[in-house]
Amino acid sequence: MYTPAEEVGLMGLKLATRVQHALDAIPGDQMVDLMRAIERSATARHLAYQHDGVTETVRLLPCPITLRQDQLGYTHYVSQTVLNCLRRLPDLYFEVPEVRDILRVTPVEEEWLKDCWTPAHREANPVFARLDAVVDYATAEWKDSIKLMEPNMSGIGGLHMAPTAMGVLADLVVPALLAQDAGIRLQLADDIRELLLQDLLEHLDAIGRPEGQIVLVDPKYAAEGPDEPDALAAYYRERHGLSVLHADASELRLVGDEVMYGDKRVDLVYRDASVLDLMDLVEEGVDVAPMRALLKQNRVVSSISAELDQKSCFELFTDPELAERFFTVEERQVMRRHVLWTRLISERHTTSSRGDRIDLLEFVRKGRESLVLKPNRMYGGDGVLVGPSATQGEWETAINQALADAERWVVQEIAPVPVKSFHVRDGDTVQMVPFFVVMGFAPSRYGVAMLTRASQRPVVNLAQRGGICAVMVGARALHTGAYRLQDIPAETSADVAPLSQ
Repeated sequence: MYTPAEEVGLMGLKLATRVQHALDAIPGDQMVDLMRAIERSATARHLAYQHDGVTETVRLLPCPITLRQDQLGYTHYVSQTVLNCLRRLPDLYFEVPEVRDILRVTPVEEEWLKDCWTPAHREANPVFARLDAVVDYATAEWKDSIKLMEPNMSGIGGLHMAPTAMGVLADLVVPALLAQDAGIRLQLADDIRELLLQDLLEHLDAIGRPEGQIVLVDPKYAAEGPDEPDALAAYYRERHGLSVLHADASELRLVGDEVMYGDKRVDLVYRDASVLDLMDLVEEGVDVAPMRALLKQNRVVSSISAELDQKSCFELFTDPELAERFFTVEERQVMRRHVLWTRLISERHTTSSRGDRIDLLEFVRKGRESLVLKPNRMYGGDGVLVGPSATQGEWETAINQALADAERWVVQEIAPVPVKSFHVRDGDTVQMVPFFVVMGFAPSRYGVAMLTRASQRPVVNLAQRGGICAVMVGARALHTGAYRLQDIPAETSADVAPLSQ
């Protein structure tokens, strides 16, 4: 017997099952044609990732990940609560020695942090982040399945890819689903581009520069990573009539107290580069004074507080003694339920996820089956070792290497990564292939956008040539009307309207 809460939770399973059954009912030859159309549309809409300077189309899987409106609302609440805690880290870093040790940065980063964290940042601290997580919305215990793995507080990927993936499936897959089951009602999840734009426009108002020039500062000549800034700038121009520019950090000039890009004054920047990235540019002879001035003047999203972006943030959130000192009861409840137990690897005593006092190294050596090792400040899935997939010898070696590494490592409680089977085209045939699925939540005050990635390996990341999924939300009826995706032009299919009564 299920509890009433679990019965409600199972509605998510019913929605996912109905969508999957409709997709499975599409005849084989039509499914091949549909998947070819998805591939062509993904290429045409620049759903791309650069590997060693070569632009490759990202695999877009045909079945949307579905959730209900109440699930979306709860996910927004959880992710926004954690983001608000992350925003407060700079003051804790400067005031609390234990926090400073957990979030230790290099001397140059600390010098920039001290110089650029000002009282104005406490009043308006813009951080646009993505919280990587696992969650299974198609289970009765879906709330408990939400487990946050790590923060990404600056230059997050998916700004173009996530909404583009939704647009492709809205245009191609949803009509095919409706042909099999006319009762399916779906709408698109929040558009990450719109949430970011709202944050940017509000911060322009906060700093007294309404209608100012927004510039996306992202490497123009990088050979690795998602290729998104130009597409994002084009979207803002075509959809909203806004002049949003894309600049390399090396192209900015400091003129007095103002920063210029060509003949344009830069009022606000959305940045990809961290302080360490900027230091690499200094070694190449680039003047980074413009970016420093912008950070100090609180004209950058994400702000200088994003320099504390480390996986070890979650040690601060999951250490009961520290959490009780710095966070509210409500915040601690969210963290206990949804933030994975995380500790920096070192020879010391601490608390386990159950609150027991433990010798950390002994606990880690014996707990391989329930733990994962990660470099504290790397990204892209590099160096991650999942305990159950390693031998005990490999695990011991990794622990010793982590202890000897000048760059610190964390150990984290492992969370089950949901596995979902997707249709995959192989020439003129289609087969079902299981994929691990990981979510990324990008919250703002107005909603939460989602980037969903899939891989045939348990370490899921686009840098490891994973694929991408689109997220869609089960739509509610409105009086006697019902919602459906309207037939509207590509790239604007995020609009959802009720059927006429």
